[in-house]
Amino acid sequence: MSVWDDLVGQDRVTEQLRAAARDADALVTGDASGAPPAGGSASGMTHAWLFTGPPGAGRDTAARAFAAALQCVSPDRALGGAPGCGFCEGCHTALIGTHADVQVIRTDLLSIGVKETRDLVRRAQLSPATRRWQVIVLEDADRLTEGAGNVLLKAVEEPAPRTVWLLCAPSVEDVLPTIRSRCRHLSLRTPPVDAVADLLARRDGIEPELAASVARATQGHIDRARRLATDERARARRAAVLRMPLRVDDIGGCLKAAQELIDASAEDAKQVADEVDGKETDELKAALGASANGRMPRGTAGVMKELEDRQKRRKTRTQRDSLDLALVDLTGFYRDVLALQFGTGTALANVDVRDALERVARSSTPERTLRRIEAVIACREALDRNVAPLLAVEAMAVALRAG
Repeated sequence: MSVWDDLVGQDRVTEQLRAAARDADALVTGDASGAPPAGGSASGMTHAWLFTGPPGAGRDTAARAFAAALQCVSPDRALGGAPGCGFCEGCHTALIGTHADVQVIRTDLLSIGVKETRDLVRRAQLSPATRRWQVIVLEDADRLTEGAGNVLLKAVEEPAPRTVWLLCAPSVEDVLPTIRSRCRHLSLRTPPVDAVADLLARRDGIEPELAASVARATQGHIDRARRLATDERARARRAAVLRMPLRVDDIGGCLKAAQELIDASAEDAKQVADEVDGKETDELKAALGASANGRMPRGTAGVMKELEDRQKRRKTRTQRDSLDLALVDLTGFYRDVLALQFGTGTALANVDVRDALERVARSSTPERTLRRIEAVIACREALDRNVAPLLAVEAMAVALRAG
């Protein structure tokens, strides 16, 4: 077992990070200053990293594993072992989120603003409590506002000694050019379906047949595969999405299918909110000193209102993310239709709805299928531009019918 075990199908990236962790350990144990070289020109280690890759590739997993390896204090290191044992106090606390020198930033909101970024930069100036590394993991670097990106740029340009920035984003284009030019870039790929199925069975105890099915359905997206395997409601919502191509025979059917897709994403967001908001609210009330009957002390109304506003913004993002995943599933459906029409023999992602795939394939042409895929992509782009979700999905549904 090591910190790299959950980084599936990324052998090249793992080797690069192992080498950097060894160099980082040498800097700490052999040099009192321990400052990683900016740009990493003289070492496998550098002060800023950018992890990119498609959804589900494991960007965040790679960053957290590297953060743990940088904090590894296993005695095996002195015997030539690579940092990242997974057992020592440094690795363990970094992985579970309690290490004093590892700050993991993820946002439930649509963007990361200037204030939050300034707080991060101040944190980055601190000396590490454990005398190793101060590590800042920014899981949603693509959500930095322009102003926040400029604040971060200063810290990346002039790194503090013993501070390492680990930024995660879908692609290099999602990060300011001035920031990405100062980072070492690691590109992750979509993990092989078999490797994801093996991970779900080995780590999460999921039945091998179900693990293989959800890994294939999500095309290697680890987090989505796990959720499909463990959440019956998520499987039901996906099944409803994959029925949409059969329900757009007329305008009435298009509009009804669009509304149901929006309602499903809203239900998904509500499920997440029900799981998180209540616990979050209770913890804040306890911290503020609420009485046994729930009465809040004076002066705390503003804090509670701030939490409520944050929860509303998080729900908006969750609903958009859920809708986007539904559109990804819909794109996968038409990709399978195209594979059947061309007779490529390519493995189908949606084997569980093969009858529907064959029905759509027989009743249309490859050209129409490509137009339908373009309609789904156009809907995703419209949502990125903040077009009203129902309007964007209705337009897509009508295009699917006409396609």
